Amino acid sequence: MAAAEDPIAAASSGLPAARWAASTGITPLLVSFLAGLVSAFGFQPVGWWPLTLLAFALLLGLVVGAPHARSALARGWWFGLGHFALGLNWIATAFTYQAAMPAWLGWIAVLLLSLYLAIFPAVAAGLAWQWGAGKGGHHVRFVLLFAAAWIVTEWLRAALFTGFAWNPAGVVLLPTSLSRLAILIGTYGLSGILMLLAGALLLAAQGRRRPAAAIGLPPILLGLLLAASASAPPVTAVALRIVQPNIGEAEKWNPDEAAGHLARLVAMSRAPGRQPQLLLWPEAAITSPIENGLADPTYRQDAEQLRRRLGAVAGSGLLLTGGVTWRSADGIHVTSATNSVFALDGTGRILVRYDKAHLVPYGEYLPMRPILSRIGLSRLAPGDTDFDAGPGPRSVDLPLAGRVGFQICYEIIFSGEVVDRANRPDFLFNPSNDAWFGRWGPPQHLAQARLRALEEGLPVVRATPDGISALVDAEGRIVQSLPWRTAGIIDGHLPGPRPPTPFARFGNLLPLLFALLLAATAIAVGRRRR
Repeated sequence: MAAAEDPIAAASSGLPAARWAASTGITPLLVSFLAGLVSAFGFQPVGWWPLTLLAFALLLGLVVGAPHARSALARGWWFGLGHFALGLNWIATAFTYQAAMPAWLGWIAVLLLSLYLAIFPAVAAGLAWQWGAGKGGHHVRFVLLFAAAWIVTEWLRAALFTGFAWNPAGVVLLPTSLSRLAILIGTYGLSGILMLLAGALLLAAQGRRRPAAAIGLPPILLGLLLAASASAPPVTAVALRIVQPNIGEAEKWNPDEAAGHLARLVAMSRAPGRQPQLLLWPEAAITSPIENGLADPTYRQDAEQLRRRLGAVAGSGLLLTGGVTWRSADGIHVTSATNSVFALDGTGRILVRYDKAHLVPYGEYLPMRPILSRIGLSRLAPGDTDFDAGPGPRSVDLPLAGRVGFQICYEIIFSGEVVDRANRPDFLFNPSNDAWFGRWGPPQHLAQARLRALEEGLPVVRATPDGISALVDAEGRIVQSLPWRTAGIIDGHLPGPRPPTPFARFGNLLPLLFALLLAATAIAVGRRRR
């Protein structure tokens, strides 16, 4: 295919939206940006996933019709800017819960982050154009290469500069049978499937029905087959209770309210009903240090007294709660802290402590603190003490509960990085604090946790201070949940694990091999055409 003089005209050979854009004289870059905005509505809490599919089909049409590689890169970048700026609007809400910086800076943060993240769709668009749509290019080869490039760039987005894996494109397919493909090729592979479907839609709109069917039907049929073969996952005899106290971020860290918050958690934990063997509280449910590294005996006694009180709540069972530790290099001053999960028995003894490994930049630590603090920047979470990172995923055997893996809040979004593969757990506990994520953040977070359950074949238990707490089975289905900004408890039985899925065995090697397969198929298509 020779490069088109009018890119929108080239894209408009079957897409009504592109034809309308061409008739109104809107520039391709503006159309790309608007398509990116529309694509964000496929994510939660809106969930209009067909809009995302249509938006990506329009993007592919715009890129394949670009006159040169630089134009293709620009269209991918403007699409990404709209896509991320709207989808990540919840980040701006986080800035309203601190007083060190103006709240409007939150929108600047969203924009700056989106300017960076848009590079990844731009690279995918540029690579696909260069090798699939330039001089001598072919539509089918272009679609295959775009899907392959998207998989790789999305994986890179989750890895570079500590990674930011939020809202992978494939998560919009969670309500469909196609989501079952995640057990084979993971989340990034699922994103590649979305691109194949978008390409098939573009080809069908252009009258190329045979190649559209060849690209789009196989994943649809395989998804339907996997969905039909799914059975109800097992349920264990472990009785659990998840507590959602509805404590907002504005009040959470107020020391004057700490006693009242603890009293609320205790009262809800002792509410009438089945006596749980496993009691689960949210991330940082306890804001006073459960372990204190200061040498002053008073501080150590306070921590010990707190542990005994928590043990009394656990009773004959176990309490898994989010909390913090204070660390000190000199025994006098707090020099660092950890964001942790503690497992305590009825005596208040700590059976295990897991420290969060994948910390949130600007939330739990300030990068380049000596420089950034001088220009007035600070952490979003209260305090000037940075958190130390833990060693990473681990599984521990606990009495009554079995083998448990921990992922605190943000950690659960990283596909392929949530499980100790040498010691596979029976379930994942994901205590989170989404109280500062606005209306869009919590449902997006839950959707990504559900994908981890599906990929790994493991149930996920989520406890959050004000929602959305949930019990998710090993198929990624919500067994029970509590609404956003609602106080309540979930009483139920812990779902059992599935046998390890292919993705659970091989991790992100599989989506990368899938991308390689797509690229090889694209090369074969090009040679056959010649």
